[in-house]
Amino acid sequence: MDSRQIFNTLIRTDPFNMLDTDVLKAFCEKVTLKEYKPNMYVFRQGEPSQDCLFVIVSGFVEITVSNDRGVETVMGLRRIYDFFGETVVLSGLNYPGAARVKDNLVCCLISRKDLEELLYHHPEFSGFFSTLLAERVRMLYKEIITERSYDSYLQPGNVESALFRKRVSEIMSYPVITCQISDKVTEVSKIMAEKDINAIVALDNEKKPGGILTEKNLVRYLIASQIYPVGECRVGHVMYSNLAEIGPEAFIGQALVAMMRSKTKHLIVMERGGLVGIVGMMDLIKTQSTGTLLLTRDIETQPDLNGLISISREIGNILNAMISEKAAVHEIFDVTSELHERLTRRVIQLSEEQMRLEGFGSPPVEYCWINMGSAARYEQTFGTDQDNALIYEDPEDGNIENTERYFARFAEVVINNLVRCGFNLCEDNIMATHPNWRRSYAGWLALIERWKTSYSHEDSRIITTLLDYRSIWGNASLSEKLWKNIAAAVQFSLNTGMFADDDEFEYKLPLTSLGTFITEKKGLHQNEFDLKKVATEYIIKGIRLFAIKHNIHEPSTFGRLKHLKEINALSAEDIENIEESFESLMMLHIRENIKKIRQGRRPDNYIDPYSLRKKERLILKRVLSGVSLLLELVNKEFKGAWLKHFVS
Repeated sequence: MDSRQIFNTLIRTDPFNMLDTDVLKAFCEKVTLKEYKPNMYVFRQGEPSQDCLFVIVSGFVEITVSNDRGVETVMGLRRIYDFFGETVVLSGLNYPGAARVKDNLVCCLISRKDLEELLYHHPEFSGFFSTLLAERVRMLYKEIITERSYDSYLQPGNVESALFRKRVSEIMSYPVITCQISDKVTEVSKIMAEKDINAIVALDNEKKPGGILTEKNLVRYLIASQIYPVGECRVGHVMYSNLAEIGPEAFIGQALVAMMRSKTKHLIVMERGGLVGIVGMMDLIKTQSTGTLLLTRDIETQPDLNGLISISREIGNILNAMISEKAAVHEIFDVTSELHERLTRRVIQLSEEQMRLEGFGSPPVEYCWINMGSAARYEQTFGTDQDNALIYEDPEDGNIENTERYFARFAEVVINNLVRCGFNLCEDNIMATHPNWRRSYAGWLALIERWKTSYSHEDSRIITTLLDYRSIWGNASLSEKLWKNIAAAVQFSLNTGMFADDDEFEYKLPLTSLGTFITEKKGLHQNEFDLKKVATEYIIKGIRLFAIKHNIHEPSTFGRLKHLKEINALSAEDIENIEESFESLMMLHIRENIKKIRQGRRPDNYIDPYSLRKKERLILKRVLSGVSLLLELVNKEFKGAWLKHFVS
């Protein structure tokens, strides 16, 4: 039985599935099986090698690394048909990390001697194994470098645990208590009481999660409203069916964002199509990461602007906590942007109430408030300047003046209230208070039609800004219809070669021929350069061009890159290089501004490259070269013309 089980595992495991069947069957006779209980360590960091490779038959394992303070970080997960222990099986050195069992684990144990024989007699197997090993070592090195990079920016004495570097697998509840959708609620509620749980996952006929039943569902439908007779009510009648999923390898920061976005208190954890765990709000609270969740709730329940003003100051604290807790760039973007967006929505709601108190009444027609720039791209960190606009339905002929007067005042109220909540006025006046950014739907369409024939500088600036926008409040269909017209106009210009006679756009690296940085020679920013103008802006707008060409309606840079990868618009290697460059630039921007805030200075886009450590300067130079490579792709794809008109 063991040999058959071993064979069925190895035949599904890279690179053992490359071996001939007869060779593999003979090899399986040398392999042994071993079981491990949850929370055991297969091996610990620093222990001598056990001289074997572990291949997982069932269960899964966390690979962890502890720093010199003893803080343990999960670097990866190994699941069924994965192997681990590969970094020392051939060298015989001590384990550089630990392997902690998360679920009942069964492993094939392959001895060092038997593995060496395979590598020696089967060159193809050897080459593939070496490639896998090199890739894993590369990824581990990348994770460790990231950890050390974060550590260097923590304040002395700050020894907070890396909460946003924890995986969902570390905090999820398992095994999951389940029921059937067809079960009676009376029976299931008894299970919930016996197990002392406030939620239970309901499975369908195929044993797949179909919904979740919570105490809130029971109270709402059976006690408060009494919609169904208690004795006859089935789980399927009252369960919450719009499930939110996450994987066990995700960081808890991602779980936090998923919970915020889905407006739920529970996430089911899925692994290869199977239910392996559940994460609730209480699990996040136990990790002390509840601040963002509570802040979200507080924003939505504030009765007046004074409460929002107080809460807005807390968002900066959340950002600092995430930096300290080693959150990834996309996690920082997601959480802080979500909080800023929720704050903006509540400001708009309260502004509508203020308009009624001033005697203006309710909005005369449907409208949609949109954010642009970093807010639309979900790339906000520190309090940024306002970039917003307003689209309202075309009023009837006799109501045009009244409608314009209402929304002119409404824009003033919203903008002023946003300022009170910490959102600075836009220096370029890209705000709904300006008539250019407050129009009826027909007015916006007229602008687009005019631009298609004139391509004036002012109209081009407006159209370019609108290429990054997100509906925040109101009738989202207005923004969706407008976007289709904007995208069609821009795609038409791309396809017809509207700027074909223009020269190529030439990007000049802020580096001399000797590799030294070119900085400002005098003034307030002497010996610095604007990171946004020399690098970040080109990535954002270059990728935006590719997204527009391929009709991708996704404002975030990371999201656009994901979609471009899915449709093979750019090579996987190019996508990876661009993502790494963008992430490195944004993290550098965040960390440098954290330092400025601690020094009592206002955050901005400038950095002094020579204040960075040597390793960071090398990374910056590599990233700038990556920007140059991206712009070569843009010049090749768009003949440089669009970059010249819409990026520079």
